Amino acid sequence: MIPDVSAEEYLLLSGIQHMAFCERQWALIHVEQVWAENVRTVEGKHLHERADDPFFDESRKTVRIVRSMPVVSRQLALRGVADVVEFHYSKTMIDGETCQLKDRDGWWCPLPVEYKRGKPKKDDRDAVQLCAQAVALEEMLGVTITSGCLFYGETKRREAVEFTPALRQHTLELSQKMHQFVRDGITPKAKKGKRCAQCSLVDDCQPYWMLRHRPVAAYLARMCSLEADE
Repeated sequence: MIPDVSAEEYLLLSGIQHMAFCERQWALIHVEQVWAENVRTVEGKHLHERADDPFFDESRKTVRIVRSMPVVSRQLALRGVADVVEFHYSKTMIDGETCQLKDRDGWWCPLPVEYKRGKPKKDDRDAVQLCAQAVALEEMLGVTITSGCLFYGETKRREAVEFTPALRQHTLELSQKMHQFVRDGITPKAKKGKRCAQCSLVDDCQPYWMLRHRPVAAYLARMCSLEADE
């Protein structure tokens, strides 16, 4: 639980993927309100435009598909929109796993599905975003969700994600750090890495310049030392 946060101070759930990717990138976007487009962000936007139709509600015999579903979590103090939530029909109630839906008979098991451009990544930035959506859905529906899916535009395949205790804890810690940065007004220093080449904010971030730049305190100490030697 994030302490002392009002509903008006809830942060964007989608930002947790930025936080997992790079703390400085998250702060530039969500604290300093900096944003830039690159090929990856444009492709991702187009992919989500096909998934995020708030008026689309598809029902089949055993599956109800809800797109662009608003979600909110008190535990994480995050709010946002889930790309797709599938509700799978169950003839019987499964304690802690199924819920009832308005104007629908029977019991339903929710499954969050997040759409991403490209292919599966080596890190867990996509998984934590999906996990945060699951936590929100659990609070809203009174269920426990054990897994979800990530759909990648390049591979055209779903990847299952298990919401393990470790992933849930990491998701909570990231949300706590996000709120801490907002409270303190902090933008972390740049840390150069391979991920910088993938970032749309590399020109605003200036990681290479910042890493070459010496701290002011060190500069002043060196100048004072030179004056003392003279």
